[in-house]
This record gives sequence, C-alpha cells and structure tokens, in this order.
Amino acid sequence: MKLAVIGTGYVGLVTGTCLARYGNNVVCVDVNKQRVETLRKGIVPFYEPGLEEMMSRNMREDRLTFTDSTAEALKDTDACFICVGTPQAPDGSANMSYIESAAHDIGQGMAGDLLVIVKSTVPVGTNKLVEGIISSELATRSAPHRLFMASNPEFLREGSSLTDFLEPDRVIIGVNSEEGRKIFEEMYSFLDPAKLLFMDTASAEMSKYAANAMLATRISFMNEMAGICEHVGADVESVRRGIGLDARIGKKFLNAGCGYGGSCFPKDVRALRDFARAAGYEPQILTAVDDVNERAKASMFAKISAKFDTLSGKVIAVWGLAFKPKTSDTREAPAQVLIRSLLEAGAHIQASDPRAIEETRTVLGDRQGLVYVQDMYDAVNCADALAVLTEWDIYRQPDFSRIKKLMNRPLVVDGRNLYSLSGMKRAGFEYVSMGRPEVEA
Repeated sequence: MKLAVIGTGYVGLVTGTCLARYGNNVVCVDVNKQRVETLRKGIVPFYEPGLEEMMSRNMREDRLTFTDSTAEALKDTDACFICVGTPQAPDGSANMSYIESAAHDIGQGMAGDLLVIVKSTVPVGTNKLVEGIISSELATRSAPHRLFMASNPEFLREGSSLTDFLEPDRVIIGVNSEEGRKIFEEMYSFLDPAKLLFMDTASAEMSKYAANAMLATRISFMNEMAGICEHVGADVESVRRGIGLDARIGKKFLNAGCGYGGSCFPKDVRALRDFARAAGYEPQILTAVDDVNERAKASMFAKISAKFDTLSGKVIAVWGLAFKPKTSDTREAPAQVLIRSLLEAGAHIQASDPRAIEETRTVLGDRQGLVYVQDMYDAVNCADALAVLTEWDIYRQPDFSRIKKLMNRPLVVDGRNLYSLSGMKRAGFEYVSMGRPEVEA
C-alpha cells in the first residue's frame, strides 16, 4: 500500500516506520524542513529504543521517505494518517491548530479518493471537524475525489513503542464506511483480526481519553493512599501488594511516586475534563486526579526542605530528568517542578540523567545554580541530599558506600520508592520515600 503520515513526532515516526516494515511504501511529512533533513540522514531527534535502527533499515530498502510537501506525499496514496501534536492550550483544552492546518493541506493536496485517519489524540468530534475542512477545500478546487474518514487512536508507551505497535493489546478503529474498513483490514493484516475493534468515530476518539484517564486515575489514587499512609504510619508498598493481588484490581499502575508526567496523561486528563465541561458535564474525578498529581510533584520539594533550616547554599543532587525511564521526554516531568522550586529557595543543583540532559537544558536553560553532569556519581559529590525522580535501571542498585563517602550528608529522598527501608538503614542513610516510614541514619 502507499501510505502518507503527516507529522514526524513520536506517534508519526513510529507509525510510519512500523508500517513500512511490512512492505508498505510510506512517506512521512513534516513542515519543519530542518527536521526532514535530519530524518533523511537517518537520525531520530528523540530517544526511543530500536526506532532509529528500524527506520534506517526501511530507508535503505526504499520503503520509507520524508518530505515537507503534503501534496507530494498524497500522490497515488491509499490512506493518510494525521499524527500532529495537540498540545495543551493556555486554558487547558487541546490546541487544534496543527490538526486544522493538516486538514487544509490534505484538502489542497488530495489527488484521488483517500482515507484520512486521525491518529492524534483529539477531542470527540474532531473527525467531523477534519472532514468539514477537507471537504471545503475540495469544493473550492471542484475536485471530484471521494473522502473517507476514520479515527485510529494510538496507544504507544514511550520506551516500548515498537512492541506496542507491532504486538498491540488491541487496535481501535472508528470508521463509518465499508471502503475505509477494507483498507484497515489490509493495512493491519499482520495482526490477529480479533485485535481489530471497529466502532464509530466518536467512540474511538473517546476510548483514547478514557484509557489515559483511567491509568492516570490509578496513579493518583495510589499517591493519595501514600499521603494517607504517611499520616497514619502505614507503608504504601505493603498496601500496594495487598490490593494488587486482588484479581479485580491487578498489579499495574499501582506504584506510589512523585507524580506522572509526559506528553499524554497530564494534557489528556485536562482536555477530557474541559471538553466534558463544554458538553455540559462536570467531571469531578478528573479534576481530583489532576490536583493530586500536582500535589505529588510538589511533595518532593516539601520533603527535602523539611530536612533543612534553610536550603540556601545547599547542594542537591537530582537523579532522573525524564518523566519516565527509557525515554528522553521531559514534558511535565516532576524533576522540572523540583528543580525550579530548589533554585527559588537558593539551592545549588547537580542534575543527571542517562538520556534527558539536553532536553532539560532546552527547557530550563543553563541557570545559575544548576549544573548538568552525565555521571550519576559526579552528581552526588559534595551533595547535602540526593533526590531520585526517575526509575532508571542504573539507579536501582547503586554503590551506596561510594555515595555515602561522596556526600556531605547521607540523605536520600526517593520519589520512586526504589530502595528498601531495611537496606537504607543498614547503609547508614537518612531515607525519605513516598508513603513509607522515614529511616534515620
């Protein structure tokens, strides 16, 4: 099949690369010419395990190309994916400007009958919006081409996106035409047909938001439980194991921590809340989920500052700048909330991360008092406290005897509950974690 993918961000590049792997001819489009040139060199501008290797192989075998021209990409094309961003607008709603721009480009560049697939995370009703824009452009051109619309939301986890695309739990497809359904059945023929869930476009659009909201709710629920545990003397890790063995609940997404971040959960929870309100429904749970998450992010600063009379002049080591491991994505990362608060309090920060230093520097800059170091042990040198914010594997079993010798004060504030209470006590550390009793040195 000949496929076009508009948008070469995380979703678009993974989608195009994976579909090209099965022999499809895929053209990826991006209005950013510099990004297109970077991709043509075989360079992925973000970190995702295995993606650069698969992309380069598809390019060498002439199945995957890049352009900044939508019209060029749409020549003799069977289907076109819209994979552009829907960032959070100032009022918390989804910014639809990139979606609308892509729709105009498609309407102006369509060269024949086309299935347009919205893969971006979008509010319910976006398919109708996109269809209206494209149809208006076609009418202006007096073009006779037939337009078919579909919603095919992505469920890709950063750090494991290739597996998620190629071996999905399910593929949700909202399509209202038999022509569109046939294209999907051919395009996803490498999957078990039972995994293709066909439905109307509105339900498909809603499914994406509902899934992310449910996962975010589980995280915030456990962070709420962690807060209660700290006040009543319970251990949230014991509570997690106790409820996770209940078959009705399950074990996943029950880890207490310093809050979720990334490109999906924060903005999707807020967008769902806002378009629910616009439709006349007040979503109380979603509001609470977001509020609890913001409180969880702020808790790291509160826990650190409680250990000092003043933070002015103190050196704080930060392990973990990405919002989760196996990615360089720092969007809405708890580390940024902590670093900003520490700098305002006059602390000096030595920050480290295996992949996300440059991304963090792009957001926070080279501020006075903030130093980026690649080596995790250099970060703790002469530090008065160590804050752990991302559960990278390299942080799980560090050399604590070495760390203790390097630090001014053996204080660890663990936002991901990576270490055992008994182990930290034996190592001679003050240890503060999330929803668990504190350990004295």
